[in-house]
Amino acid sequence: MISVSKSKLIFILFCLPIVFLTACKVEYSFTGTTLDYNVTQTFSVANFFNDSGGGPANMGQNFTESLKDYFQRNTQLELVQSSGDLQFEGAITRYSVTPQATVTSTDPNIPDRAGQMRLTIAVEVNYMNLSNEEEDTKKTFSFYQDYDPRTTSSLEVESDLIEIIFENIIQDIFTSTVANW
Repeated sequence: MISVSKSKLIFILFCLPIVFLTACKVEYSFTGTTLDYNVTQTFSVANFFNDSGGGPANMGQNFTESLKDYFQRNTQLELVQSSGDLQFEGAITRYSVTPQATVTSTDPNIPDRAGQMRLTIAVEVNYMNLSNEEEDTKKTFSFYQDYDPRTTSSLEVESDLIEIIFENIIQDIFTSTVANW
């Protein structure tokens, strides 16, 4: 049987866990970023243009400003005009409104009509990380929202739908780039 003195036992029970805990480094971020702010300090966003052929004229500008705002609110990075440590550029490549559900009329003189319409937007993003080029990527992010054309027109809901879609696309961009999901 091994004999351990009382003082050694106290040392083992109290001091060793402290040594192990101080040797571990735990980082936590409420936004889920994996950024090292000592290395990555700035980001830049080039103007996103609307190459989809549809949507409001200011849609590209709205997306660009929303992306900048989201990163400013959710990181400690400084926004710079160009050549940031992280760089975003791209374009809106799809804006489409398509029928999703058909409503059939019992009257043969009244044609079938859409019971639900879907607005889909896709944004192609070229992401560059100057401190870690392995993370550079070019990816398309897409999201959609449905609306009922029987109760509202697309013009009445278009700006709200675009805002919701942009929020989701930007969250996907954020998690795909700086949260590395």
